[in-house]
Amino acid sequence: MFDFVSFIPRAVVQSIPLLYGATGETLTEKSGNLNLGIPGIMYVGGICGVIGAFLYEQSVTPETMNGVLAIGIPMAASLLGSFLMGLLYCFLTVTLRANQNVTGLAITTFGVGFGNFFGGSLIKLTDAEVPSIALSATSAYFSKALPIAESTGWFGKIFLSYGFLAYLAIAIALIASYVLGHTRTGLHLRAVGESPATADAAGINITRYKYFATCLGSMIAGLGGLYYVMDYACGVWSNDAFGDRGWLAIALVIFTIWRPNVGVLSSIFFGGLYILYLFIPSGMNLAVKELYKMLPYVVTIIVLIITSMRNKREDQPPESLGLAYFREER
Repeated sequence: MFDFVSFIPRAVVQSIPLLYGATGETLTEKSGNLNLGIPGIMYVGGICGVIGAFLYEQSVTPETMNGVLAIGIPMAASLLGSFLMGLLYCFLTVTLRANQNVTGLAITTFGVGFGNFFGGSLIKLTDAEVPSIALSATSAYFSKALPIAESTGWFGKIFLSYGFLAYLAIAIALIASYVLGHTRTGLHLRAVGESPATADAAGINITRYKYFATCLGSMIAGLGGLYYVMDYACGVWSNDAFGDRGWLAIALVIFTIWRPNVGVLSSIFFGGLYILYLFIPSGMNLAVKELYKMLPYVVTIIVLIITSMRNKREDQPPESLGLAYFREER
């Protein structure tokens, strides 16, 4: 029998970095910016959180650690690092009008290199015998589950056994969905993404909205990197350990048809597909396991084909996505 009680919590844990990345990228794309730098931004968010946690742990003993500071310092560092990456992307693509695809890929390359450099430097400072750094004291605060999780059986294991960043990811996705669909700010943001010339003629500040949405989206994505290190990886940083989660988050944006609220369940579905090979017997056949690992990408391609065939406007990306806005051409 398939063990759903064990499978679902592991799928949820896998899904949270994807949900953070997808929510952040959805906000960014709604403004017309295609930020392929999300994998690098998540990487920077993770390493900045590690740097903040490392410096705090080095300054105190485990007995004197303050829970608020243990959580607040890594989160502030992560948000700051990812914000600066988003600001850099905006400066290049909005102000200087550089190609968004090339800029995004450069941001990803830079972010991974930035993380590996500082991660390797911290590993050398600790004189660790293995190429990783462990921040278990800080991780314990991030991964602490609700007190009643263990006493409520399967319900607690499925719904209550996660750290606060998991619930924060869901809350951010639902709030983002509400703002986009039911507020004037969301209406203006969608107008900027669909037709910046029309929005500009209506008095909407295009540059401000693009900067705001992209930087905020980058900060949300950066929390995905922080969650991966502090909760999923139990505070252990290893260079190049993120895998392809950043790219899966971008694929998830297409899968959810640019709707953050749909991303909550869709990310869990993606997280389940990502680890499905661990729960389906395949023996020693590595080829079959690799085929199972392809499932998230295959599903994304199928959804993209289906939505394209339906040709419904609400299922399509913002019309000006990936295009620089030249006001003088209006």
